[in-house]
Amino acid sequence: MNSSLSHVLEAAKSLPEPERVELIDALIATLEPEDAAPLDDAWLAEIDRRSREFDAGLVQPIPWEEVKERARRRVQANG
Repeated sequence: MNSSLSHVLEAAKSLPEPERVELIDALIATLEPEDAAPLDDAWLAEIDRRSREFDAGLVQPIPWEEVKERARRRVQANG
């Protein structure tokens, strides 16, 4: 890891957790779609299955903010 990246990483690690999560979200948002790994057939089939279930009203979606909060609580509980 180069020294600039190390410096940024150390600064980021000193932020409070909510700000680190916000930073992660902001960094992910800067990635170009071509940076994403291609999906294999199993993932495409799973996406298709879940889309059909959603369209049929068989599942209740969970807001992204709630998903993030659940993940934060799970991480805090485990470590």
